[in-house]
Amino acid sequence: MTHSHSGVHAQLDALLSADPQAMFAELVRAGLQALIEAEAATKIGADRYERSEGRTTHRNGHRTKTVSTPAGDIEARIPKLRSGSFFPALLERRRRVDRALYAVIMQAYVHGVSTRGVDDLVRALGVDTGISKSEVSRICADLDAEVEAFRTRTLAHTQFPYVFADATFCKVRIGAHVVSHALVVATGVSVDGTREVLGTAVGDSESYEFWSDFLRSLKARGLTGVHLVISDAHAGLKAAVAQQFVGAAWQRCRVHFMRNLHGAVASKHAPAVTAAVKTIFAHTDPADVAAQWDQVTDTFADSFPKVTAMMREAKTDVLAFTAFPKGHWQKIWSNNPIERLNKEIKRRADVVEIFPNPAAFLRLATSVVIDQHDEWQVGRRYLSDTSMAELRAVIAAKQHALDTGSGYDQPTELVDHCD
Repeated sequence: MTHSHSGVHAQLDALLSADPQAMFAELVRAGLQALIEAEAATKIGADRYERSEGRTTHRNGHRTKTVSTPAGDIEARIPKLRSGSFFPALLERRRRVDRALYAVIMQAYVHGVSTRGVDDLVRALGVDTGISKSEVSRICADLDAEVEAFRTRTLAHTQFPYVFADATFCKVRIGAHVVSHALVVATGVSVDGTREVLGTAVGDSESYEFWSDFLRSLKARGLTGVHLVISDAHAGLKAAVAQQFVGAAWQRCRVHFMRNLHGAVASKHAPAVTAAVKTIFAHTDPADVAAQWDQVTDTFADSFPKVTAMMREAKTDVLAFTAFPKGHWQKIWSNNPIERLNKEIKRRADVVEIFPNPAAFLRLATSVVIDQHDEWQVGRRYLSDTSMAELRAVIAAKQHALDTGSGYDQPTELVDHCD
């Protein structure tokens, strides 16, 4: 990028008046920013304010990102696009997570709960001489403030008709013991079709009380408009959903249900059961889906009576997705979207192996989901505007039926979220 002579002289005067360290940092920042702007111009097909037939989209402001350099931390401004997404090739996407991982390892090291493996990780991070307790405290304090702000932010800016909930487990040191702690995560799809991470929490078990408190906290922060909650069939979670989101439908993850069916038959019969159940989800009409479910259930009656009983009991919950637009079915009939997020949390947590305390676990895990949340904000929407319009029509028709007391041909579970 080029600068006017006056701009260059002004920048030079500012650099000469600064101390050498600040001058070097500003030079690095300016050079990096110029490269970022040039890369963005190449992706867009036009420079700033340039008219070009090759332009593919327009800029839509900037977002800042902290970048570590030999001159210290600098703030880079990354252009946002009206359509599509852009991230500079020169930068690492997960700077926040790296800081969180760094803080967790340093905290373990300082508190004397680390092993030789943790010391090796410290050296792998380039800290051959160790780190002071004050430096660890500073890093943790900065991250904790950011994590807390994210976890307590308001959710009242929009409504979330779809909510996904799941848990993952990691080892945490409590006093002299190492125990398994649950991290619960909730994500949501807004009425505009975009995705957000709604919240995180760490507890000693995935109990009904824990899930109930977590979901209640989301409501207290402004979560409304919930029409479908997607999760596995954990009893505590299911009961908490029924209590906190009165009237909302519950979608039992079809992938988890399939695994449950596999546990009810010998391994040699699992492929046949899978193939038969998959025929149910090949249909595109709700009535056909339900009819095929009944047919497959009856087929298993003689050979696999336990599978038949499981399918008859789970029909309403596994087929809850059929009350919603067909374009959403593949996105809402399983918990796969949030499980991918949990896999990333586990991948990062495996580096630590044993967290020194629950706060360290929450710090790292929330840093992972904040990064994912940020990427969702600049990427393409999860569900198209056309399909979301269909959902709004379904909700409006249902609300009209409730207001007038007339019949409604969708499942009775699909009613507005009630606080």
